[in-house]
Amino acid sequence: MRTAVALGSNIGDRLENLRTARKSILDLANVKAPLLSSAVYETEPVSCEPGAGKFLNAVVEFGYADDPARLLEQLIGIEEVFGRKRDHPQNVSRMIDVDLLYRGEQRINDKRLQLPHPRLHLREFVLRPLADIRPELMLPGQNKAIRELLAEVEHTGEVIRFAEQW
Repeated sequence: MRTAVALGSNIGDRLENLRTARKSILDLANVKAPLLSSAVYETEPVSCEPGAGKFLNAVVEFGYADDPARLLEQLIGIEEVFGRKRDHPQNVSRMIDVDLLYRGEQRINDKRLQLPHPRLHLREFVLRPLADIRPELMLPGQNKAIRELLAEVEHTGEVIRFAEQW
């Protein structure tokens, strides 16, 4: 089932952090080609601590043939390799942030996992890269395609295409 994650980094070598996280995801069991990768965008921090640096953001989509809760645990493990604590505060600077966005038409709404991601449609820094790879995608619970959601989303700062290939 086609599955997507958003990647973000605003500490250290941000582009290398994204590359390493993407490779770590590809190395996970049950992750299947083809892999679609958006361009990388530089964005203003949203709701972060004062003085936070700009983020690099991207989205990758791949096939995944296992339980999404297991994938979430593996993604958290990738964040932990980068030093992120399991009980981390929300919206603070970080070497890597990995958010599970969707898994096909699957809808999950429990304490640990929500699919599709409940704030995906409100985040320009997610919609912009997602529109690179899946502009016509209509997520469960939405009545508009990604490109339409992007056109309507509130702008939270400048979004600059940083790298096509990464």
